[in-house]
Amino acid sequence: MLSFIEILKAILFGIVEGITEWLPVSSTGHMILLNEFVHMNVSEEFWDMFLVVIQLGAILAVVLLFWKQIWPFNFTGRSKTNGIVKKDIMKMWFKIIVACIPAAVVGLLFDDILEKYLYNPITVAVMLILFGIGFILVENGHKGKRARVRSLAQLTYKDAIIIGLFQLIAAIFPGTSRSGATILGGLMIGVSRTVAAEFTFFLAIPVMLGKILSLFMMISTLMLEDCVSEEREVQGDIMD
Repeated sequence: MLSFIEILKAILFGIVEGITEWLPVSSTGHMILLNEFVHMNVSEEFWDMFLVVIQLGAILAVVLLFWKQIWPFNFTGRSKTNGIVKKDIMKMWFKIIVACIPAAVVGLLFDDILEKYLYNPITVAVMLILFGIGFILVENGHKGKRARVRSLAQLTYKDAIIIGLFQLIAAIFPGTSRSGATILGGLMIGVSRTVAAEFTFFLAIPVMLGKILSLFMMISTLMLEDCVSEEREVQGDIMD
């Protein structure tokens, strides 16, 4: 059972997560750095679960805030333009899925390797600095330029896959903000800041669902290992 001090630490982590999740800085990177100074006395499995669960509140806030813009069905009454399915929103979801493919493929194939070699304070600190410099350069370079894409409907599948490749950078290097990377990528290909930010928020939904699925798989594996271990102990006692 967690002590009172550990609960206070968890609250502190929640505050940092709540602030950094909405800014173009790496929330996961800040969690890793904070854990170096305020270390939580928990198991590695609990820490992995905690990093996923702590982001769930921020993602739920996105879902509630943009519900009308992301829910693709109209069950209350058919409109003349869309019917039951809102085609414009459904098209947006297809683009979101396309944008998530690069990070999903790399995550499934190399997640353990990336976590082993790159999820450390040094990588996080270096990427925070480099990405901050990159953000300043791109922002200054795009001052006064008219955006090519000024609405989500104008976003093409090519734009979506390019933004997805920028999201891949954040998936590989902790300390690189996922939202910051996708906004940066959007600005570089002519997407307006507003559209890039909205698309980034929507991208977080399938990413979080993937993390939750991974979490359930990890918990199921641990439970299965515990059951097998207990069964072996029982069999050993019977043989004795």
